[in-house]
Amino acid sequence: MDAKTLCLGALMHNEASGYEIRKLFEGGPFSAIYDVSFGSIYPALTVLLDREWATCCVAEQNGRPDKKVYSITQAGRAAFLEALSTTPAPDKMRSEMLFILSFGDHLPRADVLALVDRYIADYEDRLSDIHDRDDDHELPPVRRFVHNFGITMYETALEYLRTHRTVLTEETAPAQSNARQSDEHVVTAGGVQ
Repeated sequence: MDAKTLCLGALMHNEASGYEIRKLFEGGPFSAIYDVSFGSIYPALTVLLDREWATCCVAEQNGRPDKKVYSITQAGRAAFLEALSTTPAPDKMRSEMLFILSFGDHLPRADVLALVDRYIADYEDRLSDIHDRDDDHELPPVRRFVHNFGITMYETALEYLRTHRTVLTEETAPAQSNARQSDEHVVTAGGVQ
């Protein structure tokens, strides 16, 4: 889903500044299910204004710079609902941690443990942020369903990391020894093959 559609979705909830849209994806109702980079929000908002899918007004703030507040138009609502009618792409899992761990048998056990521990702490922080801002009792039933689905995914991943941490490091230990022996053999053979 592109940033324009994500911004329109945010504006379907309420008028918002670019910063407020970003916060919806960082600890807000969309944080557990989707991400949008801060650098893509303002270009997307410019396109929405150009297409007349949104309007913008300047709101004065005491002691702070004025902020631009965006609102969705009827044409923007229609464009958003049209975007929702398309078949969504399959979900994709993107995880640097899992990529690195897929080579964990080549890493020292301490590094593997540190990586898993770092991700456990990150998932705990994310869940804490979501629960601190948790207003799911105020959400309509469908949005509450989606919000709780995202939370469940984080909780499940966190539980998996906690319960399988020891198994992972125990299973990688023999492979690490073999990898080191293999590396030593290559070095004594006089080069990398």
